[in-house]
Parts: sequence; C-alpha cells; structure tokens
Amino acid sequence: MQRYPRNLTGYGATPPKAAWPNGAKIAISLVLNYEEGGENSLLHGDAASEGFLSDIPGAQPWPGQRHWNMESMYDYGARAGFWRLHRLFTARGLPVTIYGVASALARNPEQVAAMKAADWEIASHGLKWVEHRDMPEAEERATIAEAIRLHTEVVGEAPRGWYTGRCSVNTVRLAAETGQLDWISDTYDDDLPHWMEFGARDQLILPYTLEANDMRFATAPGWVTGGDFETYLKDAFDVLYAEGEAGAPKMLSIGLHCRLIGRPGKLAGLIRFLDHAQAHSGVWFARRLDIAQHWAATHPHQRRERPSTLPRAEFVARFGSIYEHSPWVAERAHGLELGPAHDSATGLANALARAFRSATQAERLAVLRAHPDLAGKLAAAKRLTAASTQEQASAGLDALTDTERATFEALNTAYVAKHGFPFIIAVRDNTKASILAQFQTRLDNDSATEFLTACKQVERIAELRLHALLAEGA
Repeated sequence: MQRYPRNLTGYGATPPKAAWPNGAKIAISLVLNYEEGGENSLLHGDAASEGFLSDIPGAQPWPGQRHWNMESMYDYGARAGFWRLHRLFTARGLPVTIYGVASALARNPEQVAAMKAADWEIASHGLKWVEHRDMPEAEERATIAEAIRLHTEVVGEAPRGWYTGRCSVNTVRLAAETGQLDWISDTYDDDLPHWMEFGARDQLILPYTLEANDMRFATAPGWVTGGDFETYLKDAFDVLYAEGEAGAPKMLSIGLHCRLIGRPGKLAGLIRFLDHAQAHSGVWFARRLDIAQHWAATHPHQRRERPSTLPRAEFVARFGSIYEHSPWVAERAHGLELGPAHDSATGLANALARAFRSATQAERLAVLRAHPDLAGKLAAAKRLTAASTQEQASAGLDALTDTERATFEALNTAYVAKHGFPFIIAVRDNTKASILAQFQTRLDNDSATEFLTACKQVERIAELRLHALLAEGA
C-alpha cells in the first residue's frame, strides 16, 4: 500500500476564521532565538567550530579547532545584542517568545532572569544548536528529553513550546510524542496554526518562518541593510493586515537572533517596522503560547475519518458503491499513492476517477451499463440503489406525470438502442426540464462522443456522492 505522508492541501480555499482576541486583524509573533553558548564548539564537546548564521562571509566549520572570530560574534549576541533587544521590547511593552537552546540558557543566567522578569515565553530550541538530521531516532529522542530536563532545571519550569530549527524528518513526531508541548514550530507550511496527529497525540503546530527572519543577513540571497529587512516586514504585514480587514486574519512570525538583529545598523530597520505595525489598530502582538492557547480553545482538534489510512477491505466496503455496482474502482484506487490530499471528497473523487479512467474501454462500458435508466422500470419497481433513488428524487423523477414517464421511456429506449448503454447524467446538477433537454440533444451525438460524455457524468455523479457521504459541500 503506497501512502504519501505530506499534507499539500492544508486548509485549502476556506481557512478557518482565526477569531483573534478583540477582533484583531493580524497576530504578530516576535521570536528571539537564543543560541549563544549552545552553538558548535570544541568547548561544547563538538568536533568542529560553528559555521552557521554569523556575519563572517562564507564561514565554514573548522574541524578540530576553535574559531575565535566565530565565537566572538556569538558572544556579541549575548553580551550586547540581547540587551539592546531587551530594552527595545520592554520599553514598548511587546511580548516575546524565546527559542532557547537549553545549553545556551544554562550558560547565560542573567539573560534568563531578564527574560523571566519581562514575562517572555521561554520555549525550547533543543539541547544544542546543532544539526539533528543525521541523528539516529533513539539518540534524537534522548536529546529531546535531555533538552526538556535541562531547560526545566535552568528556567524553573518545563518548556511548553518547541522549535529545533536544524531538525530531522523525525523531530516533530518525537517532540510530539513527549506529550509535554502545547505547540511545535518545526514547520513553515502555513500562515495559521494547524493540528497534526501522531498516534493518540493531537499536536498543535505553529508554523514558523525563514523568510521574515533576520537570518537572511547571514545567508544569500539576503538582507544587506536594515532597510531591506524593514521593507520586507512591512510588505508582509500590509498584505496580511489587508487579508485580516477582508475577514481572513492570519499570523505573522518574525524570526530574530541576538547576534544579527542586535547590531545597531540592522536594528534600525526593525524599529521602523515596529513603528509601522504599532501605528495600526487591530494588531495583536502575542507570545506563541498565547496564540496556541487561543487556537486550542477556538479551534480544538476534531478527529475524522481519513480514507487514505483505511485497510483495503474497509476502504472498498466504504466506497465500493460510489461507482454504480463497480467495487473494482475502489479496489484499484486503494492501490494508488494516497495521502492526506485524498482524505477529502474532492481528493478521493480524483483517486477513484484515476482508477476509472485508466481502466479498459470494456471495463468502463460495463460501469456505464451498470447504471439504471432515468425514471425507468427499476425506479418504478423501487429496485434502484439508495444513492440512485435519492438522486432521481432530487430532480422530481420519482413523481412524473403519465405523459412525462412515457417521454422518458421512449427516450431511454432510443438512446440505448443507438449507443448501447443508458443515458447518464448527474441528476443533482440538473432539473427535470434540463435533463429532458440534454436527453434530446445527446441522443443525436455519435456514440464515441457520447461514451466520453457519459464517462464524465459518471465521474461527476461519484464526486457528488462522495461529498454527500463525507458531509462536504460540492
């Protein structure tokens, strides 16, 4: 059974209403990554120096050596950058979420005390600021557990949020499996929080950002001046604020680093952005924990049937009747590469249609012939399937006058005699009058054209049945 785990659908065309507190049009999450003292260093037991996110152009790790310049730039973040940012945010009364590397927090007690005094949220940024991608699963699980333990010891309470950053494919699942976290941010997949299921665990995800992020002062393509960062943040804010004014509020995460944005020339751009945002009404600056708690209360997770996860027999039992008397369509669809995108009526309809379209012409013809005549003898004898009965009744075909019934019977007979299969139309898309009009028109088509038309109508009937079955609007 092939299954594709990535969710490329998300909320689709109709995201939920965020309903931010006090009718806010946008939620802004200021995130300050605290990594100074947790980066790669021989002093920390690593094999090489740090090579990531500094103002040293093209920096590379130095195997077996300390990199004095790199260390001093991280030191700047702790010694000067943090305090400059602390003054800025506390003076404006802005809430902040800290992504705190546990080993860095342990080496910076004065900064931790200042974070706590400001009532900033201190979330976990892992045990060390190192790559997780090559960690064996058992090692990463142990590393996450140790990060939570050390964080709790240093801060005085356990983290309620998590962001690794340099994560592996297992990180989000392993963090969720701790059962201790209100939110996890190791995704970049949406402008709104969303839920993920890991076994019995319903985990809230607060997507983060690598674009509205000062890390681009240290990467290419990136920011050169504070004005570059300012312009980007303003543009992001203005677009999301307008969406909020139109009734679809979103969230804007802004990623910051003490050693980067803490430099005066870079900070100037952030200050001007904050002036811009704070000049607007309906802006909710919030810690990520506040956003998570709001979302969990306003949009609690509801588990639902996920067709892509069903065993074959159960899948066929559930959807085998969607194509009239043709369970083989569902059997073949189950063997496709299904995933979250197929857990909606539209997605599942596409999977079933693919199985139908790839069948032989003889197999598709058999599906057409499995459909009953409209208002025919089976309907009169009440021998239609439940779905067909409801469909025909929706257009009043169960309550015809004698004249109307005679007309339908004559058309049915002529159509089958010419084309070799019943007249098929998605009744729920039509009225009795439009059905009769199309009956007359399609009777004159050549059989090859009519075969293709009937197949498309079969697919549409299946789509409508799935929307009804899964209680979704067509």
